[in-house]
Amino acid sequence: MISYQQILLNKILSRHEIEQRANIWRMFNQRIIFTNGCFDILHQGHIEYLSKAKDFGNKLIIGLNTDASVKRQNKSPERPINNEQSRAFILASLGIVDAVVLFDEDTPYDLIKAVQPDVLVKGADYKAEEIVGYDILKARGGEVATIELTPGFSTTALINKITSGK
Repeated sequence: MISYQQILLNKILSRHEIEQRANIWRMFNQRIIFTNGCFDILHQGHIEYLSKAKDFGNKLIIGLNTDASVKRQNKSPERPINNEQSRAFILASLGIVDAVVLFDEDTPYDLIKAVQPDVLVKGADYKAEEIVGYDILKARGGEVATIELTPGFSTTALINKITSGK
């Protein structure tokens, strides 16, 4: 049985730790995938998205917005619903996720630059050329991919459903 401490030590990493881990993975020819988001209330759409992202390689890294970073995105004054430690723990508990790294900036650009993933993945609601980090991946011959989102699943819609009682 994996303990809470083991998950924290093995998957929730600092920027420095993920750089080291990514370098080790590269030594073993592991294809590194990076995606990011706030993943506030985990739902089926998130799981399908992360599963499809993992299909692009061997190691899936999630750049997770800190609470302060989420608040700056103007999603809603009440967001995030779950704090960053809870969100990181839930994501790290998923078998398809290899690492979770919190970032406090408005975008994960510096984190992507540090990790140097082989594949950068976002939802198809973005054009590849508009995805933060596109230039980094293209400069090193990496791939930028978009994934169709699962219709009917969004955190905002879920929150609205809960608050409206419908």
